[in-house]
Amino acid sequence: MRLFCFLSACLLTSTWAADPLAVYVLAGQSNMEGKAQMMLLEHQVKAPETKDRFAHLIDAQGAWIARDDVWIKFLNRHGKLTVGFGSPKRIGPELDFGHVMGDAHDEPVLLIKTAWGGKSLYRDFRPPSAGIPKAEELATLLEQAQKRKPDSTPTMIEDSFGHYYREMLREVNETMADVGAVFPELADKEPRLCGFVWFQGWNDMVNADYVAAYEENMVHFINDVRRDLKAPKLPFIIGQLGVGGTKEAKPNPRKDAFKSAQAAAANRPAFAGNVAVVKTDQFWDEEAQAVFDKGWKEHLEEWQKIGSDYPYHYLGSARTYSDIGRAFAQALLELGSKDTRKEP
Repeated sequence: MRLFCFLSACLLTSTWAADPLAVYVLAGQSNMEGKAQMMLLEHQVKAPETKDRFAHLIDAQGAWIARDDVWIKFLNRHGKLTVGFGSPKRIGPELDFGHVMGDAHDEPVLLIKTAWGGKSLYRDFRPPSAGIPKAEELATLLEQAQKRKPDSTPTMIEDSFGHYYREMLREVNETMADVGAVFPELADKEPRLCGFVWFQGWNDMVNADYVAAYEENMVHFINDVRRDLKAPKLPFIIGQLGVGGTKEAKPNPRKDAFKSAQAAAANRPAFAGNVAVVKTDQFWDEEAQAVFDKGWKEHLEEWQKIGSDYPYHYLGSARTYSDIGRAFAQALLELGSKDTRKEP
């Protein structure tokens, strides 16, 4: 059954006068950008063992489909949803996320993707209500910065905290305020915010202090996003870090602690029914891992048929990124079906 973004499921930006446009925000760092190379997808869309998995991406002539009911804006790129909206010449979770949402909704869908590689929640995406670190930490950061750039100032250090949070909000608000400026074909639509997906973590996981602060920072982030986007019960998905999959031989206590912090934030009682975690480790590409482990450079021909990046980028697996995108969409639709949201 296709969905319509009723008041119980989406949040109005103004009136009911125009036809609705379902808007989803996809935010995070490099894995939300997407690191599966197009040359890999071009192979897998034709290979006997994978072509059925990607059949929905091409038409009868083998050309890439551009959906006429789903649009995407990823920073300075925008258009109808098709391949290539990950990092340059790559795909990410947005592709199959958008296909699932396009199939589920009667109204058109817009994805606003705000993702930048190498960013932390602790610093770069730091939410306003988390405040800034203590003076001692800021002084240490200033000293470090001045060794690289002598003209660094205390204000520059303070402003770096939350910079990408503010950039994320700017992208979302400017796009929703004048959809027609970017997508003329959507000028008569009324954008309604329907969900938010957060897929990030590596740059926090590698720092013990950032891990320790992550749960609280994530709670602040969800609350601040909802406040600043005027969507108090906005359905929210946390994509739990899944690098390494579920079969790693060596224990990694810091990664386990980080994943636990992500889950703990989602499990806060205040978020019951409107925040969910998607475990991305379940989609790890074990076949790509096997080739990587035996030496991808020495088995390049085999590798190029199954992987395209390093483990911290989920091996650049097109299957993994596609499966993650589908899971994000399905989880949001599940939250929407619970009808727990109330307008202010």
